[in-house]
Amino acid sequence: MSLLERRHSKPPVLPKKEIAARRDPERTRERILQSAMQEFSRTGLDGARVDEIARRSGANKRLIYHYFGNKRELFLAVLERAYDDIRKAEAALNLNGLDPETAIRRLTEFSFDYSLNNLHFIHLLNCENLHRARHLRESKRILQLNSPIIAMLQRILEKGQRDGIFRKDVDALELYVSITALGYFYLSNIHTLSAVFGRDLADEQQIRLRRKHNVAVVLGFLRHRAL
Repeated sequence: MSLLERRHSKPPVLPKKEIAARRDPERTRERILQSAMQEFSRTGLDGARVDEIARRSGANKRLIYHYFGNKRELFLAVLERAYDDIRKAEAALNLNGLDPETAIRRLTEFSFDYSLNNLHFIHLLNCENLHRARHLRESKRILQLNSPIIAMLQRILEKGQRDGIFRKDVDALELYVSITALGYFYLSNIHTLSAVFGRDLADEQQIRLRRKHNVAVVLGFLRHRAL
């Protein structure tokens, strides 16, 4: 083999960052996910740039495509992670060990607080709704991720119904949608609502009032006997 042939037969020299990334793939994958979450929540799927995700994560584009395939698959991975995060946080509340009213209060407060402290979650959902959930419909994990919270809420409702505290005509999924909607709509539209009604709804006092209002609405509904 000639000297020229031997030179061309050698493996390519990898950049130091890529060598480090290959030594710790889980850490690299996590950095990419977190950077992508920031980029997608800031600019949406169509506006997000893989170059910017690479810059934020310190990983090159080749590694991003290696781990996630393409930008749309990366967006789905970010959505799945976002749902995984909130479901784990809900599970950590240990609601099953509480009396029904306290459990509902905690869940309603948590739902509002989580959205308030994780506005990227709202932005990601807004983006996916614009795409009519086409990415989530392709997920093999999303139903498994989200069904436990409905099952847990169903158990809380049944206990409250047995104790004579809650009305008996409540669907767990419908209730969960109402609980999340109370915070989601307020926070996702907080700027337009403040503008059209002439009140700063982002003010700390207004935020506290809204949190308290949400709990009162949910518990008031559950305690009210059906007509």
